[in-house]
Amino acid sequence: MLLFLKIFDVAFFILLAVSYLYQLVYAAVGLTSKRSFAEPEAGTEHKFAAVVSARNEEGVIGELIASLRRQRYPADKLDIFVVADNCTDRTAEAAQNAGAVVFRRQNPDLSGKGYALDFLFRRILREYGDRGYEGYFIFDADNVVDQHFVAEMNKTFDRGGYDAITGYRNSKNFGANWLSACYSISFLQQCRFLNFPRCLLGTSCGVGGTGFMVSDRLLRSQGGWPFHLLTEDIEFSADCAISGRTIGYCDRAVIFDEQPTAFRQSWDQRLRWSKGHYQVGGKYNLPLLQGSFQGGKAGLTCYDTLMSVTPGALVILAAVLVNLACALLCKAQSVYIAAPVMPLIGRFFLLLCTGYYLLTLVAGAATVASEWRRIPASRIKKLIYLPLYPLFLLTYLPISLAALFRNVEWTPIRHTPTAEMHHMESY
Repeated sequence: MLLFLKIFDVAFFILLAVSYLYQLVYAAVGLTSKRSFAEPEAGTEHKFAAVVSARNEEGVIGELIASLRRQRYPADKLDIFVVADNCTDRTAEAAQNAGAVVFRRQNPDLSGKGYALDFLFRRILREYGDRGYEGYFIFDADNVVDQHFVAEMNKTFDRGGYDAITGYRNSKNFGANWLSACYSISFLQQCRFLNFPRCLLGTSCGVGGTGFMVSDRLLRSQGGWPFHLLTEDIEFSADCAISGRTIGYCDRAVIFDEQPTAFRQSWDQRLRWSKGHYQVGGKYNLPLLQGSFQGGKAGLTCYDTLMSVTPGALVILAAVLVNLACALLCKAQSVYIAAPVMPLIGRFFLLLCTGYYLLTLVAGAATVASEWRRIPASRIKKLIYLPLYPLFLLTYLPISLAALFRNVEWTPIRHTPTAEMHHMESY
């Protein structure tokens, strides 16, 4: 038993370190590379459409549309479409009054954002396909969009080479409480230390549910939006990696997203995300693994996506359970057997907990420090919630375990209007 545990624990830590070693390169690039804010002006002002899937969002949909109508971009080059999906409130009326083209969808048997977007894109391609849209921006109803978002996206799109482009996901309510702050740090970390380095290194990025663009040619090649799993954004990113499509990143295209402030709401949302990761893994892990061996940037993109899909929390939880099982087995057999084993198990938990907390705390601190001026919150709130970031990530352990056994369905998240929007414009 002692020899088994020694080999198992050492192998576990080595496997974990080696699997994510490449992200140290991302971190170094993210820390040392300066952002280039002076992108060349686009040669063409391309025509786009903004699309929104909204379910019972009458309280916030108007704010999103208002921010889109304030874009520093020609109004005739941006149309706004909303699908009021299985709504029981006045979302459709609110969107129409704000100036959007609205479609209503009622299909409770096929519920979820992926199905709603598929419905919306098919209607647009069929009924508005002659308007010459070259790309489509996908937003959530609770977003507020920086006034330069479309213009900045257009610059990146105009350079060519991208089938999709993701923007910079900031938060409307960083300072509301510890949950919203930790959510915000997580998304900012993805922007600064994943998508930003990926873009600089020439590999493909990943989209994060909202604030991204897909090209018209990609949608037409797919015949719509055939991504219907619980995490349709991760599914889309995995499909792009396997198909060799490159997702770009535009650091100056900023959207502000509302984060949950109640733990039960957060639990339900992240339970869906965890279940969605399992679904995407079951469908794409094998082709992603195969793609990882092709070498070059395409191989790195596949491997990077594979690591993003792989439930790291579940792997850690499995190692914890193995050590606990060994401890219980030794206790049940003999005190003499347990004597040399228990200190080894204690060292495992000490190293795991200490290493996990310090690594995630350093990652969170680096994120807050590098994005300090872009976070719309007071100085004290940026600092006091930071030590809780590792604990927030730690709650993924029980969530990942519950997602294995729960039948999870897509459920809407309740959102609230923003009291002030001026601080969410360009800065």
